[in-house]
Formats: sequence, C-alpha cells, structure tokens
Amino acid sequence: MIAAIAKTSLAPIDMSTLLYRLAEYVDARQIVELGTSMGVTALYLAKKGNATVNTFEGNAAFINIAKTNFEYFEAKNIRLIEGLIDDTLREFLQTNRKINFVLMDANHQYEPTMHYFKEIVNRMVDNGVVVVDDIYSSKEMAHAWKEIKSHELVYGSVDLYRCGLVFFDPALNKQHYICSW
Repeated sequence: MIAAIAKTSLAPIDMSTLLYRLAEYVDARQIVELGTSMGVTALYLAKKGNATVNTFEGNAAFINIAKTNFEYFEAKNIRLIEGLIDDTLREFLQTNRKINFVLMDANHQYEPTMHYFKEIVNRMVDNGVVVVDDIYSSKEMAHAWKEIKSHELVYGSVDLYRCGLVFFDPALNKQHYICSW
C-alpha cells in the first residue's frame, strides 16, 4: 500500500532537487509546505540547514510515516504541524514572521487552493516564492493557477506544467513564462 501511494504522491527526485535549489536561491529561512505526505520533500527542503521547514499534514497515517522519516534522517529543522490545514494555517501565520518559500501540495481543488494562497500571500517577503503543485491536474487547479499568477502581488511566474512558480519581487515587472521541456 505504501509503495502505491509513494508512486503517485511523492515528487520525483528532479522536482525535489529543484525545490531545494529554489529555496537556496532565495535564501529561504522560513519554509512552509502544505501537504507533508511521507515527508520526503520536507527532507529535501531541510537540507537548507539555516531554514526552518514548517510542514502541514492532516492524515494520521502520513504523519506517522513522516515522523519516522524525520527521526531516521535526524532532521532537526523540520516542524510538523499536525491537523487539517484549514484549522492550523491561520494560527501559524498569525504567530510567525514573514515567509520566504511555500510549497502548496495539499488539497488540489480550486476553493482550498485559493483559500491557502490568500492566507499566505500577505506573509511573503519581496523575494519570496510560492510553488503550486499539480497546476493542470484538473480544470479546478488550472483555474486556480490562472488566478494565482494574475494576483496583484505576484510579479513573475513560471509555468513548468507539473507545477507553477510565483515570485513576489516587484523588480520583475509582471512577467510570465511557460517552460517547455
């Protein structure tokens, strides 16, 4: 069962590496991951030793697997926030400073995606990045992606098909790129 879930829910190595490198590029100190799953991507992000990875998960089975993985790899800079994101994100954002990097890989539906984005957007630093996973996994997600990249505080975006990157740096002058591999 775990193998079947891993096959469909874990990011490929190249994607996890890209996320880590992006976090390095923006010198992210406060990283938020919505949707921990088994914790593999959080472990990649935690390789950035001077960062705190705050990862949110509501599924008890995934929480247990992620905790085991974090302990096994001795990841000291990961904070697992247990519970439904709808119940935990707002409180986290109210008690934490600005965020540099966000990976949104939780509820892949329009309403929750837009809700999470609207909660997060005002906490982003100018050079911050939000990665929205599975932007074309459904019509709802494609619609959410279109709105997210058009948000007034988003100055640049990159469509990588699997995911979308949005940048909050005003120096980018509202640029959108589509990357074809």
